[in-house]
Amino acid sequence: MSGPCSYDRPRRIRRGAALTLFLASVLATGVVTGTWSDAAEGAAGHTPDRMPSGAHARKSDLADRAAVERAASEAVEDGKSGAQAAAEVVSRSGDRWSTIYTPGEYEDFQEQLGGGYVGVGIWVRPADGGRIAVSRVQPGSPAARAGIAVGDRLRAVDGRSTRHAPVTEVVARLRGASSEDARGPATAGSPVTLDLQRGDRRWTETLHRTRLRSRNVVVDRPAGGQGPTRVKIAAFTKGTGDEVRRAVRRASGDDGMLLDLRGNTGGLVTEAVATASAFLDGGLVATYDVHGDQRALYAKRGGNTHLPLVVLVDGGTMSAAELLAGALQDRGRAVLVGSPTFGKGAVQMPSELPDGSVAELTVGQYRTPSGRTVDDSGLTPDLVAGSGAEKRARTVLSGLGGGS
Repeated sequence: MSGPCSYDRPRRIRRGAALTLFLASVLATGVVTGTWSDAAEGAAGHTPDRMPSGAHARKSDLADRAAVERAASEAVEDGKSGAQAAAEVVSRSGDRWSTIYTPGEYEDFQEQLGGGYVGVGIWVRPADGGRIAVSRVQPGSPAARAGIAVGDRLRAVDGRSTRHAPVTEVVARLRGASSEDARGPATAGSPVTLDLQRGDRRWTETLHRTRLRSRNVVVDRPAGGQGPTRVKIAAFTKGTGDEVRRAVRRASGDDGMLLDLRGNTGGLVTEAVATASAFLDGGLVATYDVHGDQRALYAKRGGNTHLPLVVLVDGGTMSAAELLAGALQDRGRAVLVGSPTFGKGAVQMPSELPDGSVAELTVGQYRTPSGRTVDDSGLTPDLVAGSGAEKRARTVLSGLGGGS
């Protein structure tokens, strides 16, 4: 996710640098989420579930940083896991967006934001009844070759049930790292056994992890150069903004562009802002607060403001993707088509704990240029459409001056 500088894989985070790094941690995980991948095994953001109505506005529902750090310090002094102690404080706080990473998990998370990872190629998300479901499968991955599909239930990893387990813990098992220690992910070639369910069918697959690279931006240009360019962004990892800008430069000004953010689990806010800059000539993208201190994010000047643009969204569009979609909608730059978005607008700041683990704790929320809050409520498209959303989007785009 999961927020405006990049992580650049720092192995340690100074507490004094936490504010500087905060935008790199406004994630939509998940990974993940929301979803997490083993490509994020959580890469795109940490979004375990919708927050209770109004919960984002109540300070009592936010994990207290001092209490988290104190618990971690006391655990380390007692020879126990600081990360585990911190996680227990977070779980009691009711803050569903905050999370704790061991040093190994956090280093792996940073690598995922760069687009590379060792895993089996699945994204997972929480499902009803404390279950875990597959939300995305990377083409050509071990999971894809085994026939695992979106919607399959992941019942257990290496014999350990996933029922009611935190998504971060499930992700750690998929990656071969334990959330209870500082180990990093397993190496390429290592096995992992998954217990799966599809309808009434239950089965077991033993997969071997491999080194994969996420293809988070897919550009489909029309055959013969006639028709709109379609750009699908699965998550905002490093370089996403540059890829979108290149696509915009090559797109036909007469035919327009479909920007598909459906299922986008978020990622680096810097990259979401860079993507907005491809379509805007400067101006406000979003505001955010850190413990009540108001700040703002602005697009760079020089974007293409004339290319007809329609943005596709759905219930899997979250965090940084909602920030981008909300900015383009509020600025009158694009028409949103699809279904209401997920509703994850909370802001996390990272800080290092005494044992080297990292706490990403919620400190506030962001708003669209018009001042709308996203957390819990999400965004409502200009045109609500279900299974035929893309066809409707192309019709809208033709009306904006783009081709059919």
